Amino acid sequence: MPDVIVVGSVNADLVVRAPRLPGPGETVTGGTFARHGGGKGANQAVAAARLGARTALVAAVGGDDFGAEALRGLAAEGVDVDGVARLADVATGVALIVVDERAENQIAVASGANAALDGAFVAAALERLEGGVVLLSLEVGDAALLAGARGARLAVLNPAPAREVPAALLDAGPLLTPNAGEARDLTGEEDPRAAALALRERTGAPVVVTLGADGALLADGPGDPVRVPAPRADAVDTTGAGDCLNGALAAELARGAALEAAVAFAVRAAALSTLRQGAREGMPTREAVDAAG
Repeated sequence: MPDVIVVGSVNADLVVRAPRLPGPGETVTGGTFARHGGGKGANQAVAAARLGARTALVAAVGGDDFGAEALRGLAAEGVDVDGVARLADVATGVALIVVDERAENQIAVASGANAALDGAFVAAALERLEGGVVLLSLEVGDAALLAGARGARLAVLNPAPAREVPAALLDAGPLLTPNAGEARDLTGEEDPRAAALALRERTGAPVVVTLGADGALLADGPGDPVRVPAPRADAVDTTGAGDCLNGALAAELARGAALEAAVAFAVRAAALSTLRQGAREGMPTREAVDAAG
């Protein structure tokens, strides 16, 4: 049985590395192009698998070359893809990504098959897999997410990309992992500490607010959130760093690590993931993360 089950998206990432990010209506030339496997769900599954967790992915791809290539890449990483639906009449999701010289990025996504992942399929897959930690993110539909949360022993919800989160999903009491902007959007609180506490009160479960190079805040109880610092990293590409953090957190929780220690491990893993270009290329092994500690 898997340690971590990821319910989420699979995309093909088409990446242009440019001198700077374009503004509205602007064309920036002089870039270089690369194609990578992507999608928040797939990235998170790869992160967990590289860290030694037995990992299964519940998702959907199209019947096109992008979908076939995505499944080959995931299987090569040790991810169980038996729970990925192959939908012949839709396209695999695609993300168009621009990364600038400061490692900041812009991303636009065509959801494709990700939008067709339904709740009944997810519920059946979770019943078959009988796994531990279920990791969710918002690039798939609400019905799939609700089925994932309700079928989980422990659900971790990464509320990204930012959009409205159904009340029923919050009522399921998942461990939330928003970044500072997502936490603000969910609560209206500008201060990440206040947002973390508000979300903790709303769900009754721990909240991890990620802060990029500044680490994370952990709200686990009524007291002030705990600051978890990040190691210094000369980032090359921040694409996928949040996915790496979430996959690492799920893997550590599945191993039985205490929550604060799991968050610290995940923050270190995310920092290491920014040292190479591509959402997955820099995702570290357990040995690398332990060495960074």
